[in-house]
Amino acid sequence: MEPMKMPSERAWFTRGVKIAVLPLCLLSLAACGGRASHTLAHSAPAGAIGVNGYLWRATLDTLAFMPLQSADPYGGVVITDWYVNPEKPGERFKATVYILDSRLRADGLTVTVFKQISDGAGGWVAAPTADQTSTDIENAILTRARQLRLSNLRS
Repeated sequence: MEPMKMPSERAWFTRGVKIAVLPLCLLSLAACGGRASHTLAHSAPAGAIGVNGYLWRATLDTLAFMPLQSADPYGGVVITDWYVNPEKPGERFKATVYILDSRLRADGLTVTVFKQISDGAGGWVAAPTADQTSTDIENAILTRARQLRLSNLRS
């Protein structure tokens, strides 16, 4: 039979768990976007997230027009939900961005874009995207990351 833990031991353990979980919760909230994430992403120490902070912020900025499904700053993965352009309601897009490096490099990210077309009966069917679409988004993210880095160096 396992000995009972004393109330003070349980309190110490619970306090330790709370202290360990709080920073993770705060960083998760920061990844959801908005002003708080901008501040945390740039003022945090270099090792605070698992990927390049400029690429991370630039990805969130570039894809801000699309609803965010998931953002993992430790693994460097951003997944959007489906976005329907109001000018073309018969098609929708979803994007996944993998930030692969802690350095600001052109090969430090990969973008995959998914497209679906309305089948006319309320459903959606997968459709091919132009190869250039992913490249254009990668270039937009890299351009924004460079802008963020330059503005940070100037200030």
